[in-house]
Amino acid sequence: MGRIPGGWRTLLCGIVVATGLTGGHAARAETVTDLAGRTVEIPAGVHRIILGEGRLIYALAPLEKDHLFDRVVGWQGEFRSADTQSYDQYVATFPKAADVALIGRTTADTVSPERVLDLHPDLAILTVSGHGPGAASELVSQLESAHVPVVFVDFRADPLRDTVKSMQILGTVLHREAEAADYLAFYQSHLKRVTDRIASLPVTQRPTVFIEMLAAMRESCCHTAGRGNMGAFIEAAGGRNIAAPLLPGYIGDIDLEKVISADPDVYVADGTKGPKASGPGVRMGAEVTPALARTSLLHVMERPGISSLRAVTDGHAFGIWHSFYDSPYNILAVEVMAKWFHPDLFGDVDPEATREELHARFLPVRQEGTFWIGARP
Repeated sequence: MGRIPGGWRTLLCGIVVATGLTGGHAARAETVTDLAGRTVEIPAGVHRIILGEGRLIYALAPLEKDHLFDRVVGWQGEFRSADTQSYDQYVATFPKAADVALIGRTTADTVSPERVLDLHPDLAILTVSGHGPGAASELVSQLESAHVPVVFVDFRADPLRDTVKSMQILGTVLHREAEAADYLAFYQSHLKRVTDRIASLPVTQRPTVFIEMLAAMRESCCHTAGRGNMGAFIEAAGGRNIAAPLLPGYIGDIDLEKVISADPDVYVADGTKGPKASGPGVRMGAEVTPALARTSLLHVMERPGISSLRAVTDGHAFGIWHSFYDSPYNILAVEVMAKWFHPDLFGDVDPEATREELHARFLPVRQEGTFWIGARP
């Protein structure tokens, strides 16, 4: 086991009560405080893990690497429907991923506590918000009654605040502390490079930005982020999110008229559809070519109301991978937004090189695709 930095111990309260082996690592029981504020005892040996959302696999990948599916016995099905191309690539690399039991489809109300308990987990990892069961759910009560530890993490509500804490918690409960510390050193160094330069930038030099999430995939515009989620990426990258004062929560809908009235300097549309998907929406992510991504973005921009925005007519429109909104890879979104908003200030920053480093150093699945694009080449 690698040396654990001192900062970890501010999060961890527990000490050794037993020993075990996990993927070749000597492990010990720990006590953690999770993102729901709960104190949870973690056994030394964690061998059967349940994921409350399938897309938590993004967070486990830098920690488990080639052992990614050795311990996952159950997950929700939203990963395969919301990011089909990535799911297919993970199955191609880890065939046993196709055999992981489904505990629900895409929402918390579809998760069956009985099905989860039948899998005999010794750890459940859930999220504080999103598609999975929450802290007050029946599933959590039944798992705790069965003495199965449950930990909550967050990459969605307040991602730039909670990604570090969540990865530290996962590193501890999976007994992958060294791997988590390595990933967070990469993550924090790239985030600091952006935030240090933005810190002294006057508000008057920060462009107004509107991000349309799952653009054109809903009956009406405009699904977006407020204070948190993708909105946090905009602010960190030196933009002013026009939806922040309009939404009570971190994700919601605003009227198209509000967007037209604000007439933002920058328009960003996100999506996650693949090359084989049908219907409107931005094609983005694994297996998507730059040409396909740009063509789909241009179609989204042709809609009434959106097409007349100054950002669209002036060429300050961009597309981005939707799944950054719930992933520890969110540093890539921050970095590319900073370059879009302030090209002169970040002329030396290459988000594509950062993505290459992320994949080469931390991820067990090589993913070729397009994760952001400009409307203009």
